Amino acid sequence: MQVISISSLKGGVGKTSITLGLASAAWAAGISTLVIDLDPHADTTTGLGIKHDAPSTDIGTMLRKPKQYRVAEHAVPSGWMETEQDGEQAGTLHVIRGSAKTSLFEKVTTRRKEINRLATLLESLEAYELVLIDCPPALNGVTRMAWAASTDVLLVAEPSLFSVAGTERTFRALDLFQREYAPKLKNTAVVVNRVRAASTEHKYRLAEMRRMFGNRMLEAQIPETSNWQQIQGAAWPVHAWPGDTAATAAKTFDELLKGLYEPVVPPRRARRS
Repeated sequence: MQVISISSLKGGVGKTSITLGLASAAWAAGISTLVIDLDPHADTTTGLGIKHDAPSTDIGTMLRKPKQYRVAEHAVPSGWMETEQDGEQAGTLHVIRGSAKTSLFEKVTTRRKEINRLATLLESLEAYELVLIDCPPALNGVTRMAWAASTDVLLVAEPSLFSVAGTERTFRALDLFQREYAPKLKNTAVVVNRVRAASTEHKYRLAEMRRMFGNRMLEAQIPETSNWQQIQGAAWPVHAWPGDTAATAAKTFDELLKGLYEPVVPPRRARRS
């Protein structure tokens, strides 16, 4: 099972949009996926068509006593599963809904019991091929809790001075944390969001990021999309939204997922002699 945390140093760079885009790509590809909304604002929960009064236990409650919960029993189907993709039902997409209760764990700590709360909660999880974790927009205790439970961390950045500098600081913190507290973490990468191809400033910052981050910067870049807010406001997957603009965005997220997701290939059976 692959566990990908989507993180950013600060709000406003489109972290939740990237999470929803990846969830849409996984849903359309038929990949059995669980989305965990660790952001206290719980915008991903809303974007996935889950009501905040849904009859399920939120992630903040489960983190308080992780050994007492089997997380799969509290996952709820995304509202997207009621839609169809190209006339066919798409893949399984479940959600552990977010809540403001996760803010209780924002304090940074070096106690392994605290850092491993989410990892403990996910120990019994086997029903999914992919887990996407939407982290808070800060390098706090909740984000580090997600990193400790992850196999991959995806940092979201914009092609701007402050975002580039913040991403560099985040990579330094992530590298130090990985060596000490995140033994499962294998890959770290950055995706650039809201790119305007005609912008001279964006071209400069993209070149700067390639020099700074090398092969940790993913080839897939997410362009600024005019109707993205409308898609999110409707709590709808971009892969099912009509129009050429949405179709182009969907292909970009397919490419992004392809660069991140590593499907498990079952071992071949030995031939009988």
